[in-house]
Amino acid sequence: MSTYTNAPYHHGNLRQALLEAALIILEKEGQNGLGLRDLARAVGVSAAAPYRHFDSRAALLEALAVTGFQRFSAAMEAVASTEPAQPMAAMGKTYVLFALDNANLFRLMFSPELKRDNRPGLRMAADAAFDTLRQAVGGDQRSGRIKALAAWAKVHGLAILLLDGQIALRAGEDTEALIAEIIGGL
Repeated sequence: MSTYTNAPYHHGNLRQALLEAALIILEKEGQNGLGLRDLARAVGVSAAAPYRHFDSRAALLEALAVTGFQRFSAAMEAVASTEPAQPMAAMGKTYVLFALDNANLFRLMFSPELKRDNRPGLRMAADAAFDTLRQAVGGDQRSGRIKALAAWAKVHGLAILLLDGQIALRAGEDTEALIAEIIGGL
């Protein structure tokens, strides 16, 4: 059962209201807390209303992952444009901080349960995020891809290690400073 406590939905964009409520539930309760009936109850609509926008729970999860990739891409593009001296290091730090600030959404975005090959919208959103990184590293198609994959592996690995508590922070150690130091060489 969800703990989303927004005012009941009355008008406007129901799909967006459902997604926003689902994002809140996802962060508080994880994927297991997301059900279309509970989501309808949280938004204050009939149990059938969400099915007009999402034909299944899997479709809702896909839409949430797409939303996550869109927000993630926007954050990466914004930092790349404001840090021209070291765009890769800035993007790497942004990547890890996005993961830490949106742990359950981040895990959903990269979940093996959501097979991108079967979901064109998710594939496009994920590819757009990767293209942001590939453009920042430059180079030709092949070398740019390899450099982007190497950077991605580094920051994704760091993000997962931090999310899973595998990197113990020492007393007084600043998480952002540690991230910046590890990623500094990108």
